[in-house]
Amino acid sequence: MNNAKMWLVVKPTVGVPLFLSAVAVGSFAVHVAVLSNTSWVADFLSGKPLGTGTAAAALVLPEDGVAKAAYIPGGAQEVLITMPDGTTAHAVLQTSEIMAALD
Repeated sequence: MNNAKMWLVVKPTVGVPLFLSAVAVGSFAVHVAVLSNTSWVADFLSGKPLGTGTAAAALVLPEDGVAKAAYIPGGAQEVLITMPDGTTAHAVLQTSEIMAALD
């Protein structure tokens, strides 16, 4: 046993229940956080299809001084990237089929 000397300081009748209680409290706290911070768990538990909840997706805008990317519509797989200094670059997204054809 790796921590056998611990039981010379803490009695097993105190330490084991204390440890198990700490695990139970931590697990309960995680479950409460998941239930209160997500919308899909309530749908799942009630048997509804996922994504039918009332919560909408929110777009989180990056802070200043961070590179930004924007999708350019029109059928092309192209992304416009704006760097923190204001310069821009175009990135072309290639699918795995194109990459397989190049091999």
